[in-house]
Amino acid sequence: MAEDDAAAKRRARQTVINLLLSLGASLGIVLALVLIVPRDDSNRIQPVDYRSVAAEAHDASGSYIITPELPQGWWSNSARFNGNPADGVSTFYAGFVGPKNQFIGLTQAQNPNPTWLVQQLAGAVQTGTYSSGTREWTIYESPEVHNPKKTKDYIMVLNFTNGEKFAVLIYGTATPSDFADFATNIDLLLNENLNGAN
Repeated sequence: MAEDDAAAKRRARQTVINLLLSLGASLGIVLALVLIVPRDDSNRIQPVDYRSVAAEAHDASGSYIITPELPQGWWSNSARFNGNPADGVSTFYAGFVGPKNQFIGLTQAQNPNPTWLVQQLAGAVQTGTYSSGTREWTIYESPEVHNPKKTKDYIMVLNFTNGEKFAVLIYGTATPSDFADFATNIDLLLNENLNGAN
């Protein structure tokens, strides 16, 4: 009888040991698969040729379209032209992403009206101005602090006339320094392509 009890205990112990060994082997296989199987960590959003889209927008509208020179490490994730919108304000849009995942969106509007601008600002309030060299930008910020930042928490607006009326908005989650760089670059481009006229 004692021998039967001892044998039963040995079998029970062996079963537990076998289960633990099995579990360890299974975990080892899973870990090996995780380490061996290659993972694609590349960016799934492909860079967009915003200059080509801008050229098409120029051909369609007959107007100069801004194509900023991008700082090192920046790229465009989106670009489009809407030449026949319901509100009557045609726009060129391009989005830019920086090396630290900063974002700046650019919207260039042809003949914008006050209603269009109010809609773009979406409740933001004027907090200052920025001189980019020969032009003055108006800065708008959201009165509410968002964490993480929203795309239109910070907006810089440039209104100017050169035969026809334009508005340029840059906005996003980048730093004020990034925005200043873009604004200065846009100012230079406008001077080169519109003969410095305001």
